Amino acid sequence: MAADSPAIQGFPAADVDVCQLIQAHQQKAARLLPIDEVKTILNHSFRGFLSTFSQRHQGYPSGSMVDFACDAYGSPILAVSNLAAHTKDLLANPKCSLLVAKDPEDRTDLVITVDGDASPAAESNLDAIRAAYMARHPDAFWVDFADFVFLRIEPKVVRYVSGVATALLRSGEFSNEDFRIAKVDPIYQFSKPITSHMNKDHAEDTKLIVQHSTSIPVDFAYMLDVDSLGFNVKAGYQGNTFKLRIPFTRRALERKDVKTLIIEMLQVAKTEGR
Repeated sequence: MAADSPAIQGFPAADVDVCQLIQAHQQKAARLLPIDEVKTILNHSFRGFLSTFSQRHQGYPSGSMVDFACDAYGSPILAVSNLAAHTKDLLANPKCSLLVAKDPEDRTDLVITVDGDASPAAESNLDAIRAAYMARHPDAFWVDFADFVFLRIEPKVVRYVSGVATALLRSGEFSNEDFRIAKVDPIYQFSKPITSHMNKDHAEDTKLIVQHSTSIPVDFAYMLDVDSLGFNVKAGYQGNTFKLRIPFTRRALERKDVKTLIIEMLQVAKTEGR
């Protein structure tokens, strides 16, 4: 890789040897299928940027930050007030776009865009819609106010991009038909307790696993999230911070498998690192 090649997820391109190690490792690291990864992240997200066709300023788009949840098919659900400009926009013209960033502070991380049509939730499905929204936003007592309605965005297309401005650029799009049958990863829901425990009590163990897996003598590794095929970390090396994908040696089928796999990986890292 040339010295002026794009950085690897924020790592300076000048350090060619390290960049090559990272790039080679990351390209081979096991990941969820893109469509399953996108559906999983969208399903576990709770806030995004909504773009509508402005009714107040004809011919111009209008943007707003909104909370959302997903229904059983992965379609975003909004709980909005009839007084809000974006609600008026959507009731007049249902075409909209919802942008969701996995990490809003990192432009190289996964960004998802759902282009579709918003319509009021069907009366026959209202209880399920409300339950799905409240599961993601348990304190949203205002959804029962008289001026609030549930809107469901039926996707036309779901697009994604990650690794922007890096050598690990990935992008693609999915039809609504394909997205509906995609799978939400069953392990990702345990990310918060697992990563909190690892970062609080086993930070050095995570660092050893990352060092062994990547051959990079990272200074630290902070676990971000976990899925069936591995975990993601924010790592540091010589004053630089970047994200890495660390694959498991086999798929985790349930939560207890994650602990077993991490212990096995740590044992190997300690043994082969002597």
